[in-house]
Amino acid sequence: MDATGEKGRLMRPASRRVTIADVAAALGVTKGTVSRAMNGYRDISPSTRRRVERKAKEMGYRPLSHAQAIRTGRVRALGLVLQINEHDAQRPFLTDFLAGVSMAASAENWTLTVATAGSDRETLATFSRLIDEHKADGFILPRTLLIDARVALLRGAGVPFIMYGRTGDATGCAWYDVLGENAMKEAVLRLSGQGHRRIGFVNGGRGYSYSKLRLEGYLDGLKAAGLRRDEALVVEGAVTTDQGQRAAQQLLQGAEPPTAVIYAVDMAALGLYRAAAAAGLRVGRDLSVIGYDGIPEGAHATPQLTSFAVNSRQAGASLARLLIRRIRGAAPEQLRETDAARLVVRGSDGPPVLSSAEIYAHMRARTLSTNQTVEEDQ
Repeated sequence: MDATGEKGRLMRPASRRVTIADVAAALGVTKGTVSRAMNGYRDISPSTRRRVERKAKEMGYRPLSHAQAIRTGRVRALGLVLQINEHDAQRPFLTDFLAGVSMAASAENWTLTVATAGSDRETLATFSRLIDEHKADGFILPRTLLIDARVALLRGAGVPFIMYGRTGDATGCAWYDVLGENAMKEAVLRLSGQGHRRIGFVNGGRGYSYSKLRLEGYLDGLKAAGLRRDEALVVEGAVTTDQGQRAAQQLLQGAEPPTAVIYAVDMAALGLYRAAAAAGLRVGRDLSVIGYDGIPEGAHATPQLTSFAVNSRQAGASLARLLIRRIRGAAPEQLRETDAARLVVRGSDGPPVLSSAEIYAHMRARTLSTNQTVEEDQ
C-alpha cells in the first residue's frame, strides 16, 4: 500500500489544530495580543477584541480549556444553583431561561455549570463547595430576596455574581431585572380606565424583592388613578393556585369586595378562576383579573388570562453576558440593567358589570342560601 491507500485514493493528512500563533499571523499582531483579547483583558480595545474574535471564529480556533485555566485562573464557566424545593422549580419557563444563559455563554466560549439544592441551607453549602472546587468563575442568582444569604456569601468571598432581581442592600451588586413595579402600576391604570374603583392586589412570596417592588407599583398606580388605599384589598403570600384561590375568597367575602384583582404571580391568579366559579361569578365580566409572568397555563384558562409576559430566554442571555463582563473586571455599578414586561391582553379583564355593592349582595345572598340548605339537610 502506498500514500494513495489500498484502493488508490489520496490519503489526506490529519487536519492540524488552529493555534493562537496562526490567528496572530493572520492578523499581523502578536500572540500576546490575541491571547489577551480572547481572555477579555481590559487593556485591549473593543475594536481589537472584535477583530480577533471574528478572525478566530473564521479560522476555527478553539482555546484549550485546561491551558487557559492555568494561564488566567479562570475555568470559563458560569454557575447556577437551582433550589428545587421552590414552588415553581420545574416551571416550563426554566427551559427558556437556561437556553438563554447557555447560548450567550457559548457565544463567548464559556460553559454553564448547574447544580441543585433542596433547601436554603443546602443551597449555601452548594455555593461553598462550587467556590472551593473552582467549578465556576461567577454565579447567577435567580429570584433574589430582600435579605439574601447567597449575596452575603458571594460578596464576602469576593466571587463575582449577577442577580436576576434586586435586593435590599445593593452594595457591590450587579443585576438584570424586569420592572414588575411598572407593570403593576400599568395594571391599576388599565383597570381604573375601564371604570373599576375597587381594585384588589394579591402579592407573591414574602421576603422576595419582587414582592416589595410589585406592591409599591400597585400603590403608585392607586395614587396615580386617584383611588384610595385600602388594606382590606391587599393579600400577601400567594404563589400557588390554591393560595390564589384562598386569597380571592378572602377578598370576595369583604364588606366592600373588589370588582377587579391584580395578581403578582400568574399561577396564583388562576386560583381566582376557581373562587369565582364557586361564587357563581364570571371572570372577565363580573370580576376582572390581570396577572404577571405570562405562563402557558394562562392562555388555556377560560377566558384567557390577561397578563404581563416576561421573555425568559432574553433574561437568561442578558444575565450571562453581564456576568461575563463582571468576571472580566467591570464594576457592578456599571452592570445594572432593567427591562419591561409586555402586556398580553386577553379576555379576563374589562369594564365592570357589577358594582362592589352588587358583588357584596350577591355573595351575601349566596352565603345565606348555602346556610339555609345546610340547616334543612340537618
